[in-house]
Amino acid sequence: MNLWIPFAASAGTLLAVASFVGAGWDAPPVETTQIGYRGTGMVIHRDVEKQEALRAANVAPAAPWEASPDGDKAGTIYENVQVLGDLSDDQFNQFMASITEWVAPEAGCNYCHNPENLASDEVYTKVVSRRMIQMTQAINTDWSSHVAQTGVTCYTCHRGQAVPVSYWYKDMEPKPAGNMTQNRAGQNVVAKFAGNTSMPQNALMDYLLNDKPIRVHSLTALPAGDDPAKMPAGVPAGVKETEGTWALMMHMSESLGANCMTCHNSRAFNDWDQSPPQRVTAWHGIQMTRALNLDYMEGLTPVFPADRKGPEGDVFKAGCGTCHNGVQKPLYGVSMMDAYRDALGKKGSTDVPDFSTYEPGKTQTMAPGRQSAIPSAKETAFADAAASAGDQKPSRD
Repeated sequence: MNLWIPFAASAGTLLAVASFVGAGWDAPPVETTQIGYRGTGMVIHRDVEKQEALRAANVAPAAPWEASPDGDKAGTIYENVQVLGDLSDDQFNQFMASITEWVAPEAGCNYCHNPENLASDEVYTKVVSRRMIQMTQAINTDWSSHVAQTGVTCYTCHRGQAVPVSYWYKDMEPKPAGNMTQNRAGQNVVAKFAGNTSMPQNALMDYLLNDKPIRVHSLTALPAGDDPAKMPAGVPAGVKETEGTWALMMHMSESLGANCMTCHNSRAFNDWDQSPPQRVTAWHGIQMTRALNLDYMEGLTPVFPADRKGPEGDVFKAGCGTCHNGVQKPLYGVSMMDAYRDALGKKGSTDVPDFSTYEPGKTQTMAPGRQSAIPSAKETAFADAAASAGDQKPSRD
């Protein structure tokens, strides 16, 4: 007779109870906000204890001084100013002081510059920074459908650190051992970019770099297959596709510190007409993030060193958390643009050099070349959405 079984069960029960009522354990206080009709489950839950830390981490810094737009232009005073040449000397120096505090407060100017030759492009971080300035300008001018008039600055992502806290890359760890585990398709391991679940660990590759359709909500109780009367044409409603969507949604939820009800109506997740307006904003955000990764981050692959890439050799990429940092509106919706509108609120040169020719420590000037592709990437995103059948689409603007 296996007398140990009831004892083991009893011990397990006691341990479980102790984990809840033991000394030092306390359920966190939760703040609940109703955002929809009563009884529909349209509520948002927030851990009160985390809110103070989030507010402290989302304070917008003031500009070091109020810059004058008068005087000679930076492009006529300094050498090799390719993007910010239309700023006045005072505006240019104010922005340089600000970006130093935003990105490399300890390393200072030398983080991006050779102190013996500030005009040189030999430090790779200067080449990257120039492209990131172009990216920020593009966000503020081309993607008002997501950032509205609040806009973004370098601080929105960096928060005083050279590498933003939140980024992602192709994750293949742990490597399959072989045999039956060889074909696990990125599942049954801890997915660090999908809420540490066992959901597909590289789902962000599908949605924030590639353009895999997200809509997997079937309109029938039975599998829909490719029947356009039941699902958008060509969009399978299988379990695997659904799990990929869940992985993306977990990433978004953690990034914004919000739950499903922020963007969806619990009675009809698929119906745009019954969804909160935030769903449209989020849709534009997905298109924007995908375009930024394609048009800016991926192109910098030849420039970044190995320690700024993932284990598979791909560059660190932007996700929702890169800007949001745990809150629904970055910096709680406070805009920093008034002090930097001339620098980041309009586009300077959109020319892009051939980054494959870059040699760190040697290249003195990365000469501009082809035009930036971000307008066409945005147009492609809207064209793809308009071509998808069987679902209502967000407005263009």
